Amino acid sequence: METRMFFVRHGDSHHKRDGVVGGPEGCRGLTDEGRGQAALLGRRLAADIAPRGTAGTRGTGDMARAEPTAGSAAAGGRQGAGGRQGAKGREGAEGREGKGDAERAGGVRVAIYTSPLPRAVETAAAISAAVGRPAVPDCGLCTWHTPPGADGLKQVEFLERFGIEGGGLYRPFQRGNETWAEMVTRTSRTITELADRHRGQSVVLVGHAETVEISFNALGLMPVYRPFDLMVSPASITEWSTSEDPAQWPPPRWTLRRFNVKPEGD
Repeated sequence: METRMFFVRHGDSHHKRDGVVGGPEGCRGLTDEGRGQAALLGRRLAADIAPRGTAGTRGTGDMARAEPTAGSAAAGGRQGAGGRQGAKGREGAEGREGKGDAERAGGVRVAIYTSPLPRAVETAAAISAAVGRPAVPDCGLCTWHTPPGADGLKQVEFLERFGIEGGGLYRPFQRGNETWAEMVTRTSRTITELADRHRGQSVVLVGHAETVEISFNALGLMPVYRPFDLMVSPASITEWSTSEDPAQWPPPRWTLRRFNVKPEGD
């Protein structure tokens, strides 16, 4: 039974155009262009996920119920610029119930998760409207957990006020910021937990450029420091799949089916 993971970067956002740190307060959501991109994403994913012969149709009863991960509940307790408004999750057996409901109902099985930052939430809302399933906020899909007082600052001011020397994989580039290794661990745990919970299903994860990049660590088993860079476009789709058990040891082999694909207009 195939497990499909669709990684989506949010659409064009105000914070990117304004050059500010886009935390819970600094992020003003999508631009008009970004909202149009999100609508295209929704239609493309609805067609991609639907069974053959039913592309473009919507349903609810035959799809998986999404639940927040344990990582979301833990990280969701953080407030302000350094934290994200993650939903508290139900774990273990309760998380499995969503999968069980989908198995009994048959048909399309899909769950949607999103970073709780406004630009991702708005993108996920458009996808939810097209696919017919709600999106569950999960802090594990957030971008950098920046320090208190940084949210909403211009990037130049952020670097001037918080920048420190000697940053790297295990030491932050800015005082009080998350390290790259910490974000890789946090996001990878969320990705692998969701893959396990929704094995044999389709999962849409709406996040940020870093979310897509870290899929190469979590599923492609790349080292924390990759020997190459990735360019992830706004409103793009990256898809991984496996027919093996997502929680097996040694880890399963995943196939990268597409990377950074942008839906074309109607």
